[in-house]
Amino acid sequence: MARLLGPLHRFLPARPGARRALSAAVVAIVLVPGLLVALLLSGCDTGASTGDKAAAPLDRPVLVAPVHFEDLAETRTFAATIRPRIESDLGFRVGGKVARRLVQNGDRVRAGQPLLLLDTTDLELQRQQAEAEVRAATTSRAQAEAEEARATELQRKGWAAAATLDRARAAAEEARGRLTRAQRSLDLARNALDYATLEADADGVITATPVEPGQVVAAGQPAVRLARLAEVEAQVAFPETFVERARGASGHLTLWSLPGRSYEVRLRELSPTADAATRTYAARYTIPAADDAVRLGMSATLTLREGGGQHAARLPLTALFNHGRGPCVWVVEDGGRLVARPVEIVRYEGSGVLIGSGVAEGEKVVTLGVEKLDPGLVVRPVASLSF
Repeated sequence: MARLLGPLHRFLPARPGARRALSAAVVAIVLVPGLLVALLLSGCDTGASTGDKAAAPLDRPVLVAPVHFEDLAETRTFAATIRPRIESDLGFRVGGKVARRLVQNGDRVRAGQPLLLLDTTDLELQRQQAEAEVRAATTSRAQAEAEEARATELQRKGWAAAATLDRARAAAEEARGRLTRAQRSLDLARNALDYATLEADADGVITATPVEPGQVVAAGQPAVRLARLAEVEAQVAFPETFVERARGASGHLTLWSLPGRSYEVRLRELSPTADAATRTYAARYTIPAADDAVRLGMSATLTLREGGGQHAARLPLTALFNHGRGPCVWVVEDGGRLVARPVEIVRYEGSGVLIGSGVAEGEKVVTLGVEKLDPGLVVRPVASLSF
């Protein structure tokens, strides 16, 4: 620096203070440009290294969920009531006054057992009248046939005209017809007398007795209700959201009084229309293995299992995307590279979706930000978001 300022000494002021100030100014003029150049070069080097770092590939974090297939079987329970498959109202086939009632509500009866009796006074008179008509018709027929035989003989000998024989034959035929009609009337009278006794048409239990002794009933009026015990069923009411699903569901029945026992059931009948009051659909299930423990009117729980045998993977709805090839998901393969997989949708459930095929057990599927990804992109899977 002294060598640099040496030639300038002769131009510097004589005073020492002024000379020092001028020397400092000269040093500043010489050194500042050099420092600026050094800084610029340093900045260029820093920018180059930053660009190199930006050019280096970085793994992009993505939120993933593992694929796990599970059985789609779902279980629903409904309150049920044990009912007979056949429950019929029995009535007399003839009208009359009820004389006796031989059973009470809840009685078990056998087929052919008398249940109620009618007063048979008038029916006995009708039978006697029919028998008398049969006897009279029998006599008339015998007389007419005898007249026919005589007319035939006389006409053969030439002593009677052909018209006489024709009248005799017509009278005999009419007499035979009256006898047949009288016999049929007698059969009806006897049947009516038999109908005065109301009998059980099958084994079962009496569930209602709407008539009392002394009451006059018409033919066909319900007099007793009989529930057959040969086959019992479970009656249940389904909401409209479960009607179609009930057709393919299998289930079992558990009695409230016997919670440790269950009975397999099969759907036999499903009403096509809803009940006007409850807006539910009535269904009946047969109980093939029903025993004496299953009694009419018992309360039970019907458990139905639907969707058994079908497996699907449950994923968030945000995992789906569609780029014109149908529903797809991003699968993270080995090395973190993304690949798009078309999938089969079983059904949607709220914010989730059930995948039937297209992915394998244990694979990792991207569940967030799927619209911002591209095939072949290298990502870093993370199981949860952390900040």
